[in-house]
Amino acid sequence: MPWLLMIAHRRAVDRVRASQAAMVRAALHAALHADRPYDSVTEDVLTSLQARCVRAAIAELSEPQRRALILAYFVGHTHTEVATLLNLPQGTAKNHIHDGLTHLRGLVPAHA
Repeated sequence: MPWLLMIAHRRAVDRVRASQAAMVRAALHAALHADRPYDSVTEDVLTSLQARCVRAAIAELSEPQRRALILAYFVGHTHTEVATLLNLPQGTAKNHIHDGLTHLRGLVPAHA
């Protein structure tokens, strides 16, 4: 019974995270397609510079870490889905994501 409850809990957490990621993507999409006033130019430039910094840092990751992070954080897949898509054990996919995030922390400045 404890094992079954653990599986149910993990699935529920995965669904909540997927739902939250979908809401964030929808909000970003809406923000990107909204009419912007002229005074947002500075913010746009800073966002562009930050995005360039993040892209450069992601390019420094190993290929497995990069693919896992992109699927999890930019596409919005759960760890289970990432493991399935990459044909990896779930623990390995989670390790790629965790190790990639740890590596990114060292590459991206705190203000980026």
